[in-house]
Amino acid sequence: MSKTYRVGIIGCGGIANGKHMPSLSKLDNVEMVAFCDIVKERAEKAKADYGTPEAKVYTDYKELLKDGSIDIVHVLTPNREHSFITVDALESGKHVMCEKPMAKTYEEAKKMLDAAKRTGKKLTIGYQNRQTPEAQYVKGACTEDALGDIYYARALALRRRAVPTWGVFLNEEEQGGGPLIDIGTHALDMTLWLMNNYKPKMVVGKTFRKLADQKENTGNAWGDWDPEKYTVEDSAFGFITMENGATIVLESSWALNIADPIEAKCVLCGTKAGADMYDGVRINGVKYGRQYIEKAALGAGGVAFYDGSSESPADREARLWIDAIDKDTDPVVLPEQAIVVTRILEAIYESSKTGKPVFFNE
Repeated sequence: MSKTYRVGIIGCGGIANGKHMPSLSKLDNVEMVAFCDIVKERAEKAKADYGTPEAKVYTDYKELLKDGSIDIVHVLTPNREHSFITVDALESGKHVMCEKPMAKTYEEAKKMLDAAKRTGKKLTIGYQNRQTPEAQYVKGACTEDALGDIYYARALALRRRAVPTWGVFLNEEEQGGGPLIDIGTHALDMTLWLMNNYKPKMVVGKTFRKLADQKENTGNAWGDWDPEKYTVEDSAFGFITMENGATIVLESSWALNIADPIEAKCVLCGTKAGADMYDGVRINGVKYGRQYIEKAALGAGGVAFYDGSSESPADREARLWIDAIDKDTDPVVLPEQAIVVTRILEAIYESSKTGKPVFFNE
């Protein structure tokens, strides 16, 4: 019989309430027994909504980590805090799910990976878009080599006017950047995973802050932003060359004058066929001397590698994470994979600042 895992939540804001705690609450072998937030009221509300009757509330995460009965910690804080909280949690004997991105910088992410190796505890990063029906279908096609050698891809995270105006999303110090590190990270993770290619060679990138100084009538989905607090880019683009010669174009934006926004999707082009997520999943290629485009059926029960539409990507992510701990198997998102995403994002920012390409020598 599976044991019941005791989970501590560090950071009780939007992503905790919108994703992690609702998904964990659906699992029979999970109890949320500790909640930490610098705003005590948020932690108290999280306990009331999701905690066991005896769950504890903290404002200092180090106090939560002293509880030896806690098996797992979810780190759901601003990006600046991901690394040191995760390292402390691993060294206190907890398995860790850290929300994306892994960290602000490659150096910080490396500390997390080293701590996981040193302690033997499991570490994963919250890239739930791998669990969408589209991603699962395309992964099946890639695994079966239906696309052949994938040598060109586009990783897409383009919003028209959907700048997150709450929390610290616009704060460069807290987050490390804007749409590139916030939503571009999802598209890049999914693309690298589908290609099964984690060896970047060179990156050229450019970030823009062209629309952020607009003060009113912005048309933003969540209301007008404050330009004085908008210290990150509003769009960012990167060109990534892999060691095997494959290339990836990464496009991200919170605010961009684009008629057809598309988020957490990708395009793959291989020697046998191509795939895209513009309209569900489409596979294109040539049969019997004729070009074809086939649209995949993504309904429940009709798609290999997918359990059904009743389980959301967030719920599936949580279930598979707890299963990995329970069965002592690798988590779906390996820290060795997530650190490559962080390294590429950092290189795009660096390239934009210097006007030069960034080469990876290791």
